[in-house]
Amino acid sequence: MKKLLPLFLLQFCFFFAQEKEKNSVYIDAQLFRGNVLKHADYVGHLVTGHPDGFMLAFNWKTRGNKEWEQVYNYPDYGISYHYLDFKNPYIGVNHAIGLHYNFYFLKRHLMFRISQGIGMTSNPYDKETNNKNNAFGTTVLDNNYFLLQYQKQNLIGKVGFQAGFMLTHFSNGRFKAPNSGINTYSFNVGLNYNFEEEKPFIKDSLPPNKSFRERIKYNIAFRTGVSEGPVVNLGQRQFYHIGLYADKRLGRKSAIQLGTDVFFSRYLMDYIKFVSVAFPEDHESYTDADTDYKRVGLFVGHELFINKLSVEAQFGYYIYKPFDYEIDVYQRVGMKYYVYKNIFTGIGLKAHGGRAEAIEATVGIRL
Repeated sequence: MKKLLPLFLLQFCFFFAQEKEKNSVYIDAQLFRGNVLKHADYVGHLVTGHPDGFMLAFNWKTRGNKEWEQVYNYPDYGISYHYLDFKNPYIGVNHAIGLHYNFYFLKRHLMFRISQGIGMTSNPYDKETNNKNNAFGTTVLDNNYFLLQYQKQNLIGKVGFQAGFMLTHFSNGRFKAPNSGINTYSFNVGLNYNFEEEKPFIKDSLPPNKSFRERIKYNIAFRTGVSEGPVVNLGQRQFYHIGLYADKRLGRKSAIQLGTDVFFSRYLMDYIKFVSVAFPEDHESYTDADTDYKRVGLFVGHELFINKLSVEAQFGYYIYKPFDYEIDVYQRVGMKYYVYKNIFTGIGLKAHGGRAEAIEATVGIRL
């Protein structure tokens, strides 16, 4: 799981390399309380209380020095830390640090935050001392959270108020079993403080969105990482996922995608052999240990361009899957960074419904 750390540090460098000049800053501090979302029956024993915690965030404001800042209504970017007590003896408490964007609507009173980061749990799975924790198989975890809040800055001097809702997710992306993951939803309330006086926005005239034109682009993406089957101690294996797809820009912000994935998920070789011996009655059509582990999928997707960063979401369906494992549809969400005009890298999560399969490190080219 330590391989997640350099990926996060790489993302951190990319995130803050996009802005070089000094921008206004503000902090916010929030308390929250909520519930664990029971996404499957086998996590019912982990839902025993109302999780609560706090969050601290440091935010940089944009003023419109670059076109993308004006296009997105002058968002903030920043870094946050949050502490979450699950009120459960098996999963304990989690800590997380993440990078985020704040997007504003309704005259900048409605704020939506999206964050990608890395977390740590106090009570990971242990065969002898904590075998009831089927949510977190490792100490280090992937973390995502989303905030939707009413925010009013400079309400009393430089002090402001904010309140809303948060959805947060922790898992290790099937890096190591077990890994059911935990999702929580909560209500949060807090204060914010501006360190500097408000600076005026730069409001250059932008050309009409319909004037933006770009031909269809063709992409090759190579994704890799380490994953383990759903059986504890089955063993970690390298995987290789190859994506071939075309995309068409709809304007400055968005592009739609259509393509295919080929999955060489080598942990499935071990799982197929395990199933063929241990539970042949559950897989009557696939009891052969030599069943092909490879899969092929077709997908549609959307890419949201934010400066050199972009947010990608894809929805796929397997057209070739000899081994009956998981459902026939899959999803991928992640972030990409364009190192050069047509060369990108990134981090993504591949999942089936609420079950994560892999954290993917990506390199690719867009031609």
